[in-house]
Amino acid sequence: MLASVRAGLGGAEGHLGTALRTLGDGIRRIGRIRLILLAPVDQAGGGELFAVAAALDEALLERGDLVVEEKIGLVECAYSVFRPCPYSIAIQMIEIKNVCKSFEGRDVLKDISTVFEKGKTNLIIGQSGSGKTVLLKSIVGLIEIDCGEILFDGRDNRRMSFKEQKLLRQEIGMVFQNGALFDSLTVEENVRFPMDMFTNMTMKEKVSRLNFCLDRVNIKASNNLYPSEISGGMRKRVAIARAIALNPKYLFCDEPNSGLDPVTSILIDALIKEITSEFDITTVINTHDMNSVMEIGDKILFISEGKKCWEGNNTQIFNTRNRKLNAFVFASPFSKKFREIRQMEDDE
Repeated sequence: MLASVRAGLGGAEGHLGTALRTLGDGIRRIGRIRLILLAPVDQAGGGELFAVAAALDEALLERGDLVVEEKIGLVECAYSVFRPCPYSIAIQMIEIKNVCKSFEGRDVLKDISTVFEKGKTNLIIGQSGSGKTVLLKSIVGLIEIDCGEILFDGRDNRRMSFKEQKLLRQEIGMVFQNGALFDSLTVEENVRFPMDMFTNMTMKEKVSRLNFCLDRVNIKASNNLYPSEISGGMRKRVAIARAIALNPKYLFCDEPNSGLDPVTSILIDALIKEITSEFDITTVINTHDMNSVMEIGDKILFISEGKKCWEGNNTQIFNTRNRKLNAFVFASPFSKKFREIRQMEDDE
């Protein structure tokens, strides 16, 4: 069921209330309303706010709540301006529903369902070959699933048009396992790359944004250096700066601590956690690093043999009786001893 309305809204107050009144009491009683707000922006930073569509999805009505989604700029250049909307109350999350995937008759993902929430670091863990990398790539859209749903704030990427999928990809930031920086580009050019590809920003705006991103990951006086001229930890931080260049709603990290020393790994974990909280991003991390699990695991999904075997957080993981999880997380004598100490502290 689809209800559409185009209503010009003026003034600094009452945007949401006016939009809902325009939709009408009858529509509001039905349940969940997904209201998309578009704000065309002019040179002065103003522009008229339009409520252009309200889509009612019967599959989502059970939740009985309201979702308001913001998109800054025109649809054709959605990331030309980065400016938060005070009237947005969207709960940005990723819902995985009964996802399955097989390769040449071998089941890799078996009926996996979970939710990754906004403002949290959501970790996917599991042994090599368990299916966690396939799940991450499926969420991002690099692998097409056989069945199930992957919903970004209620939007099913499998049912999107090409144009809608392109816009969704612009809402996603990705940190690859080895950074995946372009060797032939400088640090500045690497961070600027997604802005060159997807926005109509002026060079002045791009430079301002990339310098902000580099400063946020504590990279200074390195704009003109090449990836081969900086350390592994710095390359990972540059990759994070590039991933947040478009001010994404969703951040995906594939083994962000791979190949780093323990101290640098802790710094990268802390940085990802800070960025997630500061910018209220839905962050999903694929990792083998148990320190990451203990330190930043707001939500932990454990996959074993393609199935969801356990989910919880970094506090609950110390008290679980799941044998497969305990055998994986607390495999070493040191980790077992650490767990015993932690449990004794909790009992006191």
